[in-house]
Amino acid sequence: MVLLSALCLTTAWGQSKAPKMKSIFNGKTFKNWEVPENNIWWTIHDGILSTKNGPDKKGSILWTKKQYKDFVVQLDFKFGDGTIDTGIFMRGDGEDAPQIQIGESGSLKRDMTGSPYVPKKGYPVEAEGVKELLKMDDWNTIKAQAVGNVYTVWLNGKKVMTYTMEGAKLEGPIGLQLHPGREMAVDFRNISVAKLK
Repeated sequence: MVLLSALCLTTAWGQSKAPKMKSIFNGKTFKNWEVPENNIWWTIHDGILSTKNGPDKKGSILWTKKQYKDFVVQLDFKFGDGTIDTGIFMRGDGEDAPQIQIGESGSLKRDMTGSPYVPKKGYPVEAEGVKELLKMDDWNTIKAQAVGNVYTVWLNGKKVMTYTMEGAKLEGPIGLQLHPGREMAVDFRNISVAKLK
């Protein structure tokens, strides 16, 4: 049993022990992040990073200052008002960099949390078991890993998705999305990253 557990851990992380996570959000300032010009979308209060778009329904992406190759990012999120359509950009945006969805897909009109979205390809795979795991009125923890062209996602401690993408971008920033075209609010906290190489 001990050996089996060790093997599972090795498989999950690609190494003999879980990586050391490093906080990239200090709960007080935008250190480590590229704040959008004329920022009206992102605010910090009581250790929480909040994002909200108003009646104009404009969107925004908050990018890390650093570029990442192989990494795992973990954060807590909590749905606010409106129809939530947000996510985590893995190594930038574009057709070679998937976004891990959090909330409802604007195109599919249903929750796709944990699934990868790729521009012009939609959702190549769908996360499994999310309905039973996702807490609509409380904090959730999502963990997304990128190793080479393989992406893996855990929701509240359970693996829900693995996706291998041909032609994937292998380096870029991490981004948090506020999707345009709708009114919504979402909170983030405890954002941390571990480099795997």
